[in-house]
Amino acid sequence: MSVIIKKVTSKDDIMKFIHFGIDLYKGNDFFVPPLIYDERATLNRSKNPAFDHCDATYFLAYREGEIVGRIAAIINRKSNERWNQKHARFGFVDFIDNNDVVDSLFGAAESWSRARGMEKIHGPLGFTDLDHEGMLIEGYDRMGTMATIYNYPYYKEQIERLGYVKDKDWLEFLIQIPPEVPDRFSRMADVVKKRFGLTVKHFKKKQEIYPYAKEMFVLINRAYKDLYGYVELTDKQIDYYVDMYIPMIRLDFVTLVLRQTDNKLVGVGIGLPSMSIGLRNAKGRFLPKGWYHLYKALKGNSHGGVLDLLMIAVDPEYQGKGVNALMFNEFIPAANKSGMTAAESNVELEDNSKVHSLWNGLDVEQHKRRRAYIKNL
Repeated sequence: MSVIIKKVTSKDDIMKFIHFGIDLYKGNDFFVPPLIYDERATLNRSKNPAFDHCDATYFLAYREGEIVGRIAAIINRKSNERWNQKHARFGFVDFIDNNDVVDSLFGAAESWSRARGMEKIHGPLGFTDLDHEGMLIEGYDRMGTMATIYNYPYYKEQIERLGYVKDKDWLEFLIQIPPEVPDRFSRMADVVKKRFGLTVKHFKKKQEIYPYAKEMFVLINRAYKDLYGYVELTDKQIDYYVDMYIPMIRLDFVTLVLRQTDNKLVGVGIGLPSMSIGLRNAKGRFLPKGWYHLYKALKGNSHGGVLDLLMIAVDPEYQGKGVNALMFNEFIPAANKSGMTAAESNVELEDNSKVHSLWNGLDVEQHKRRRAYIKNL
């Protein structure tokens, strides 16, 4: 039963590419499907501004006329310039547990990358750091999140069989939300406000956030610029993500920390009631009924008691000075008010001790680990 690799060339192929990544997990209790609409936009050269500095191609693997695998090969030219390397990326990768299928899929991605002068290939990575990244290697029995990849355990075995090795790991933490703000957070919050002249901005209407929306992503660029694989977002990308994310945020889980003297944004924290159950019920579709399940989750009626900490960023000038305490001083009461008992940390690089230290003194479990692999071409 030979494997045939076909390059994605049409809108119909794109839909097949997206649906295979969902259909493969049918019946799995832990997989959280993406929204098909969002996946189409991400993969679309005319909609995703990352294509201003990225090249990409997508492959589907067929056996006996049936799709059995998919993979994207990406070259982020801006990333290669920033990190002085010649790396391709692989991402959006899914496959059945079959050596011939895996060999053919990765062989196609590697050949495409090699032909364009790349020296190494690593992943799973997307076009930007805001795309899904990192292959799950621990925590297969835990519910996935909106912001992360879920994959079967055999992925790790297959990719290592091909000679891929660890490049970088991310950790994820499950934090039990205390019934009250711990004293160390409240005391630190007061000290930091007075010492550095900071204030926390609250919002009553979503329209009030938009004047700060672009500045939030500019801050993320400053805060994340030295992290593994990060590439600063362009103005077009920032506009793209503002349009994508701001409409869905919850005001009570947005914390902006401003410097009082000039209103400069120095910290941002964004949380969201877990969308996992809503996305599972929507089955990747916004219409005709998916919107209702997502609305319920967003309003906090089907979050499973979990808050997703989507993003925490602090200006480098203020990192390590307790600004995070201001955010937790806001998040904890808001989470308790919404009936949430736990929070998912999102991904944190394993060697980022500053971020890990945020959870000191709390009831925390490191419950997932994911990995970026790399291979010489």
